[in-house]
Amino acid sequence: MSTLEPRIYLASQSPRRRELLTQIGVRFDLLLFRGDSRVDPETNEDVLPGESPDVYALRVAAAKARHGMQLLAYRRLPPRPVLAADTTLDVDGEIIGKPRDNPEATDILEKLSGRTHRVLTAIALAHQSRIETRLSVSEVRFRHLTDNEIQRYVASGEPRDKAGAYGIQGRAAIFVEEIRGSHSGIVGLPLCETALLLREFGYPL
Repeated sequence: MSTLEPRIYLASQSPRRRELLTQIGVRFDLLLFRGDSRVDPETNEDVLPGESPDVYALRVAAAKARHGMQLLAYRRLPPRPVLAADTTLDVDGEIIGKPRDNPEATDILEKLSGRTHRVLTAIALAHQSRIETRLSVSEVRFRHLTDNEIQRYVASGEPRDKAGAYGIQGRAAIFVEEIRGSHSGIVGLPLCETALLLREFGYPL
């Protein structure tokens, strides 16, 4: 990476990831895909047969970074590293992503109530012919949630674009009894792993 312009591309629509990168002083430009990554064929988020949550998160993050590099060439943008990420939940081996609608958000929150789940956030950084990935694994325990609490939270709209149907940095913070791992990873971008990976690619942090 040139030291004259230490800047990367962030291949994500997540405002949380933008805020976290800004927090640690990383300069970036947004690299947006044509549409929702769940329907974009290059970054399809369907789970493959027999795929574990860890492998799934790493594969999707790498696919997003790889597609980002292809877009740089297609759009004739200046070549810089492309950072992508994917956050998913693991509940007894079941992969849980973003809810498609309110009933699904309700089902997910009922499943998380009163128990511990894993939050997996994979990051991928691609530049030229190189791509590297890292995985942050955290554990989150929810207290028991009443039906009324779940319905009010779903009605707030906050679960709609969140992996696992909740945002720990938002109203759902009152559901959390305990976390083990990376708070920023649970939000959507593990800053420790991200900073170390950026350094490997020459970003001055």
